[in-house]
Amino acid sequence: MSQEEENKEEKKSENIIDSDISKKSLSEFRVGDTIKVNYKIIEGEKVRTQPYQGIVIAIKGSGVSKTFTVRKIGADGVGVERIFPFHSPNIEGIRIVKKGKVRRAKLYYLRDRVGKKATRIKEKA
Repeated sequence: MSQEEENKEEKKSENIIDSDISKKSLSEFRVGDTIKVNYKIIEGEKVRTQPYQGIVIAIKGSGVSKTFTVRKIGADGVGVERIFPFHSPNIEGIRIVKKGKVRRAKLYYLRDRVGKKATRIKEKA
């Protein structure tokens, strides 16, 4: 088998894997949206769902390795960020709480903000 044929077969198998995983539909959200992620947590034999609500500050990658970062303000005004894979089997659902209007692809500047200003983003009309 030649090198070109091997490359074609690898691309076919990657496309099949990508199409199988992408069948799981997630709600369409963008950077700046406030979302609620229901994440399945396994503790020994117990399985529970933990909601995580915050602002999407980044979407990275492509295909199977695509991820999104959600930032929320936790106890005592401390910012907490969590990175979720798009195609994780542990994500039970994603609900958009509020659509945000932003002009950036990455909202890392929110890390420098403190208090209520850290979550203030214009709402999409």
